[in-house]
Amino acid sequence: MDGTTWFEGKFAAGGMLLQANDLQTGKRLETIFQGIEKQRPGFWSNQPYLAFETQLEFPREWGLGSSSTLIAGIARWAGIDPFQLLEDTFGGSGYDIACANSQHPVLFQRQKGQPSYVEIPYVPPFADHICFAFLGRKQDSRAGIARYRSRGSGTEKLRNRLSELTLLFLQTRTAAEATLLLEEHEALLSTTLGIPTVKEKHFPNFPGVVKSLGAWGGDFVMAISGKPAQAVQQYFKVKGFETVFGYREFVS
Repeated sequence: MDGTTWFEGKFAAGGMLLQANDLQTGKRLETIFQGIEKQRPGFWSNQPYLAFETQLEFPREWGLGSSSTLIAGIARWAGIDPFQLLEDTFGGSGYDIACANSQHPVLFQRQKGQPSYVEIPYVPPFADHICFAFLGRKQDSRAGIARYRSRGSGTEKLRNRLSELTLLFLQTRTAAEATLLLEEHEALLSTTLGIPTVKEKHFPNFPGVVKSLGAWGGDFVMAISGKPAQAVQQYFKVKGFETVFGYREFVS
């Protein structure tokens, strides 16, 4: 974001890591490059010397699906399936891949183990009552997904209800209606995961709903209240969370 280089590395043909200033990141990239070879055997043998450069438009610690966005971009360049590349490397639902490949919000689900999504040009009528706050408690999305799967991913009844709540949310016209739906959504996931909601844990007196995002409870949260966004932003800043955005600042 500020032009500072936070990773540099060199790789041999086939994607093997030769040197890096951050071994963990280098090994992850090695996995991605080798994943390309898995889908397209011999891909690297005919490639000349290549230099890759990527840039973040926000602070690295925010996350915001940056790993999946990188995978989506590399897969597009290599002409391979980004969902399969994710499966062969980091694992995950594929939701962030769908977002990275879309220009609008998406409705996403996995059907018989395969990702499926559709773009929807959606802007909530109550957008001026929505805020996003960064909690600064970095969570690992892969660990969050593993926790969900370890509990059996819930019953079919639960999954159906979560899907129903999503579709009902798209029909809401007011912040009050949205709050009721998201409170039920949070409660269902809280019971399934066996952990308290982020509102119960950190913001019990918030006048509205606080919904966990990402790996559930550590990175960004979405807050909806009958109060205007400025009042909601002030609530979080008083609590010590300085990075708070209104909907229209955050979603463009």
